Amino acid sequence: MLLVWYPKCSTCQRAKKWLDERGLQAETRDIKLDNPAAEELRAWQARSGMPLRKFFNTSGQLYRALGLKEKLPAMGEEEMLSLLASDGMLVKRPLLVGEDFTLVGFREADWAARLGG
Repeated sequence: MLLVWYPKCSTCQRAKKWLDERGLQAETRDIKLDNPAAEELRAWQARSGMPLRKFFNTSGQLYRALGLKEKLPAMGEEEMLSLLASDGMLVKRPLLVGEDFTLVGFREADWAARLGG
């Protein structure tokens, strides 16, 4: 598994701790230092079963600064992917990526349902 996170984010820290406490191994990737490419985001979105707009970090400063709440509804998928790939801080985190799934954000119940424990 791959944990795409921002180490300074408290939610990401809780997710990492949750994995560690259950002995679940995941490679970590700092989203600010190694931003996901559009192709990765496309694949992860397909595995998540979620609409692409759910991949945006709606509580982030950059999201607000760019006025994306108003702009997103009119954007096409390619435009959204390009925007997400432009800056990791626009991407909701953490992302937990497995072979056949992607979990977006950390909701303990969802993670437990998918991973057990």
